[in-house]
Amino acid sequence: MHQKKENQKKEKYQTSSSSKQKRNGQDRKSQDNRNSQGRKNLQTREKRAEGRSRDFKEKYSTRKSSGSEKQPETAAFSKKKSSPRFEYEDDYIFWCRKCNLPLIGGECGICGGKGEILNLSQPADVRLCFPYEREVLAGQLISSFGCDPLGDRLVLLNKIPGEDKTDEVIVDGFVFGVLSFELSQMDYRFEPSLQGAKILLKHAGGKKVELKKTNRHLNGKNVPEELIDSFAGNIKAGNFVLVTAGNLSGYGISYIDGTDFADMEKQPESAQSGSETKILRVRKVDSSEAFLHPETPDLKACIEANRKHLQTLGKNAINAIRGIVSRNEYRDLPVYVSFSGGKDSLVVLDLTRAALKQREFKAFFLNTGIEFPETVDFARSFCTEMKVQLEEMNSGSAFWKQVEKFGPPAKDFRWCCKVCKLASAGDLETGKESCSLPEKGAANAVTYLTIDGKRKHESFSRARIAASETNPFVPAQLNIFPIRDWRALEVWLYIHWRGLSYNPLYDLGFERVGCWLCPSALAAEYVRVKELHPEMHARWNAFLLEWAKTRGLSEKFIEHGFWRWKELPPKMLRLAGELGISVLAKEKAEDFEIEVVSGISPCRAGGFSVEAGIKGIREKEAADFINVLGKTVYAEELGMLLVKTGDGTVKFFSNGNLLVSSETKEKALQILKETAKQFVRLSRCTGCGICEKACPVEAVSIKEGKPHVSEACIRCGKCAESCVVTRYFAKIVPELDEKLKI
Repeated sequence: MHQKKENQKKEKYQTSSSSKQKRNGQDRKSQDNRNSQGRKNLQTREKRAEGRSRDFKEKYSTRKSSGSEKQPETAAFSKKKSSPRFEYEDDYIFWCRKCNLPLIGGECGICGGKGEILNLSQPADVRLCFPYEREVLAGQLISSFGCDPLGDRLVLLNKIPGEDKTDEVIVDGFVFGVLSFELSQMDYRFEPSLQGAKILLKHAGGKKVELKKTNRHLNGKNVPEELIDSFAGNIKAGNFVLVTAGNLSGYGISYIDGTDFADMEKQPESAQSGSETKILRVRKVDSSEAFLHPETPDLKACIEANRKHLQTLGKNAINAIRGIVSRNEYRDLPVYVSFSGGKDSLVVLDLTRAALKQREFKAFFLNTGIEFPETVDFARSFCTEMKVQLEEMNSGSAFWKQVEKFGPPAKDFRWCCKVCKLASAGDLETGKESCSLPEKGAANAVTYLTIDGKRKHESFSRARIAASETNPFVPAQLNIFPIRDWRALEVWLYIHWRGLSYNPLYDLGFERVGCWLCPSALAAEYVRVKELHPEMHARWNAFLLEWAKTRGLSEKFIEHGFWRWKELPPKMLRLAGELGISVLAKEKAEDFEIEVVSGISPCRAGGFSVEAGIKGIREKEAADFINVLGKTVYAEELGMLLVKTGDGTVKFFSNGNLLVSSETKEKALQILKETAKQFVRLSRCTGCGICEKACPVEAVSIKEGKPHVSEACIRCGKCAESCVVTRYFAKIVPELDEKLKI
């Protein structure tokens, strides 16, 4: 009898699924695409405190700051050239509907059937859901809807653009919802999809709203009190709620608390105003049905279903490694594996062991001094286990020595990578006696090979990486990327298929395992640092709070992660406005000093950049003078000064950070030197007035002992040529060339 019921259940699922596919056809695919695009472009955070609902159709690419009204010059300053974002062509995986398993190839290795295409939101770096993430998901489902219908099902996560950690939750071959970390609350939130809401309705114990039958179009519409039949008392304003209306079902967002609705119902009709009170906004409802698959296979079955494709992936990667290292020009060069202790470099190390059985290679680990202790331990123990020689370059306390000079690193000011990584990479290069010296005049000759785990699906900035390329920081190094086309799912299935041990941080809630205080890390992961390593978090947080205090910034500025940017993006400016957090640093009057971050970085958008820390110059003071360099825009409310020269750009921030970029290294260095020269001129000005007299267009004036340059400046250079300060610039800042490594 039990078997008969199970068979009936399967027949019901398969019949429903089949009829649904026939009924919807192309409509289903287009709807999935629209839902997927919507999830990428919608901001799902509500204005909870004030009971307002955000417009969920606001796109990430076109959102404007709500922090404060922009002045005309700020609008001009923030307007950037829109460039089309890279679009991945392989933005899908397959799904075996019979075995209920994800497939990285088109055919299931268990039943032999063809997989159905499952389109993914870009960048399509889908991965397995790990223990801590599954706990978070379960907690959100239970706290929001009183149930977790997913049980032991195989769950995939696909990262999508969002405020912070944001993932599509994929179950049984469809998107069940979106799990995101909200910076306003510093906590997670779950938004169901239409199918997810229908499944939750079968199990949920709360957050339900029943609407009266109506002929009104409901999708995307606000619902007044008169259409509400029942409204659960446990609903809070801003909650996602499960909605039914006759044979329609789906979900929406509540504008009010359940207790408020109960009070409204108690009021006599005469006491109610004539206007309609908006109770909730319907996101999506329809008459379709949704079921969970009767089969609940485990990870072992998933590996078996993908075994053949994993074998092909591994073979191709091994051949890619062999093909490059065996070339005549590279045959005698040393070979290294860049081993960070992360999942990608782990796979690359295993592939290299298989590819180079007859050739010696070593692994190197750049220990920045701010690595997770778990990462350091794993990198050492795994290489010992695999009998791979490991060379560890340790930067020691370099970060802590430099952070006082440069302040906290930021996503757009990552001086830490140069201080903590480049120096160590250089040590690796110069320490190899077996490296053949390049011929005279061949400055960029390759002297050793590095096999790296960089992948194009990791981020849009890495989307166009080649199969191999020289290192822009260390030109003598040729990097080889054998898994550049792999998705995270393929990486993890390979690891489990090969039975490789991996960094325990992945099980503890970390998607990436780089430096523990990296500004590019997710705020959700930074919260985990506090929980797992409170002593490490306390040290860094104490520094950040003191740094903020000296600049007139609040503790909330640090708590919500604003320190991770020098130039705040629109989403963070909007968040600052919502939370009432000032993002303008207090100006500090200090003696002029310049500290240049060693090395020159290739910019994501092309060209090169060089960074420095400036003391003794206030950006408002500089704004009245720096026209001598180029066209200037000063955004006072952002605490930022932008100068466009003929050869590049200069960005000067209120906290003293300076970022110079240009199309070549030489031009970037030259612009930095010229900027430093003008800053010294401003800082050391004696008010003699010679420059004022030398200007042919009367653009220079002396006000309160300081030079001012108007927009009439034609940048002829005569004022600088006549200035005593610039004449003796090399003696005033004698160490600048050394800092720039010229």
